[in-house]
Amino acid sequence: MSTLNILAVGDIYGADGLAFAKEHLRTVKSRFSADLVIVNAENASRGNGTSAADAKELLDAGADALTGGNHSLRHTGFFTVLEDCDNVLRPLNFPELAPGRGHCILYGPEGVRVLLLNAQGQVFMDYSIDNPVTATERVLDKLKGEYDVAVCDFHAEATSEKAVFANAFDGRLSAVWGTHTHVQTADERILPGGTGFLSDLGMTGVADSIIGGAKEGILAYYRTHVRTKIEDAKGECALHGALFTIDASAGRCTGVKRIQFGKESIQ
Repeated sequence: MSTLNILAVGDIYGADGLAFAKEHLRTVKSRFSADLVIVNAENASRGNGTSAADAKELLDAGADALTGGNHSLRHTGFFTVLEDCDNVLRPLNFPELAPGRGHCILYGPEGVRVLLLNAQGQVFMDYSIDNPVTATERVLDKLKGEYDVAVCDFHAEATSEKAVFANAFDGRLSAVWGTHTHVQTADERILPGGTGFLSDLGMTGVADSIIGGAKEGILAYYRTHVRTKIEDAKGECALHGALFTIDASAGRCTGVKRIQFGKESIQ
């Protein structure tokens, strides 16, 4: 088996973020010689959830799979996509009767089988969902022998919980990346067992915003504590993510590179 490059793209936020991803996703994939592109789409539709149309546009734009999070079930029209498309996921530790699935198999160079998992944290989020570690363990045990490499989008608020999750699967997962906070962290590293890790990819959306939302409404709430609808920010966008380089034969990550792609620069 060969080297596998997986590009993980941070939460698509709102109409502008969606348009930016559609325009540039293939460019970024080519620039970094990515074999697979995995995009978190749980905020692609008006900053809250995913619609069937927006999911289709991201897949058509070059995403090999879409992951989700706590907003995955916001739009009932999306449920059909979750049921019918194997490569569109919601967190695996959602209730058993929730629509969709939390894992799929993708195929990389030379037919390498990549198990993509999507799990959600509990800290500061939703303790009513299943424990993400034990739920993930069940999936890995059930599918043993059916994949060559396993990676996970862990959608969680607390960096400490993300570190717990990554270390719990050090050596079993080739890469763990966090999503949800919309702020890219600078803690990329390879754990002792060979798992590549980054606490949060960041987001794909308007750069001059507060995690994708228009600043005015958010600042007004802080001043008055009166809730108003938060509009999506408008303006120049940036795509944030990470490239994980994996030795597919050993199942070990050999490199983690943060990605920042904007109008004027690429890093």
